[in-house]
Amino acid sequence: MSRGNLNFSHFGAGANLLEELEALFREYSERGVGRTRHYVHNADESEKYGQPAGTFTAWEELPNATELLCYEGLHGAVVTDAVNTARYADLKIGVVPVINLEWIQKIHRDKQERGHSEEAIVDTILRRMPDYVHFICPQFTQTDINFQRVPTVDTSNPFIARWIPTPDESMVVIRFRNPRGIDFSYLVSMIHGSFMSRANSIVIPGNKLDLAMQLILTPMILQLVEKRRRAI
Repeated sequence: MSRGNLNFSHFGAGANLLEELEALFREYSERGVGRTRHYVHNADESEKYGQPAGTFTAWEELPNATELLCYEGLHGAVVTDAVNTARYADLKIGVVPVINLEWIQKIHRDKQERGHSEEAIVDTILRRMPDYVHFICPQFTQTDINFQRVPTVDTSNPFIARWIPTPDESMVVIRFRNPRGIDFSYLVSMIHGSFMSRANSIVIPGNKLDLAMQLILTPMILQLVEKRRRAI
């Protein structure tokens, strides 16, 4: 920001080592190796890693002879002029609430856990918006499956919401990039209250998200492991 970038945020390329992330994905896909580090978020993680919150641990090599690399973060399917992490991932999963719900969650977290004022939170949301539009949203067209939580209560003005909508007050839209091979009739029969909204989408009650993930992702992950074992 001191250089004149008033929209600098952790969503954008300037605050991330995207080339190193792409290298990790590439090296693991080719040889099952790579190096990584952890960001220390809070006091619990500070105790675990033995260093202050807000810092990174030292780089370290991945364990030997692993079968699967799971990455949870903001840029697992990012594509820019310089990097393309999406091409190396066998299964890309997006999990995101609709934008007003995401703002409500952030407002409550920053107020209660971090003591930020509403004005400061709004400034942060506005500052991050360009990077969110250019680096985060496009990834959800790269993903194989998206899980999007949609509240069924009024969130028209997220800045005055007194509570975060609960899973019981939400639905989840699950979109498959390629629906071929997905047994929708089985999913609808197993997840009470679910229905198909499009040929590639199923809608489920918010409190059934864990069940849906187990039913959908478990066989996919097992297939990836089996594919890797056959390739050895």
